[in-house]
Amino acid sequence: MAEIIEERMTAKIDGDFVVFLIGMRVNRWWKFHKWVPVVKAMSAMLRELDQLPSEETGFLGRNGQGGVIIQYWRSFEHLEAYAKSTGHNHVPAWTAFNKRMKNCRGDVGIWHETYLIKEGHHETVYSGMPPYGLGKVFGLIPATGSKKDARARLGA
Repeated sequence: MAEIIEERMTAKIDGDFVVFLIGMRVNRWWKFHKWVPVVKAMSAMLRELDQLPSEETGFLGRNGQGGVIIQYWRSFEHLEAYAKSTGHNHVPAWTAFNKRMKNCRGDVGIWHETYLIKEGHHETVYSGMPPYGLGKVFGLIPATGSKKDARARLGA
């Protein structure tokens, strides 16, 4: 278990970044043959991303497992390059999913949302938490002084 930091902290982030939310929804649980491959493919992609060097992929880290996963990327270009790379797990998984779900899209749902975050247009606070979210990915600093409240952290 990660060490809990008792003081108020905020993420130390330099530059723009991307927040990518991705998940799945099993609509027909009894159709194991439809959703189990999705779970396996997602797990394989996450393992791959965790193992590849971030300098190469731009993948900075993630939180969550299963239904909703929060990913952090250095840029949209990095995210898109991974998604379209035939040398990584995503393209084969996406192709297999579309083939398997062609006539039964209602059995398993998948979704994602992409947010392009400009430097200084985000705010974080963590209190009584282990490193998490953007703080886990970028590092933490005390939320004191000029970082004491949300408006100040936003630079507003």
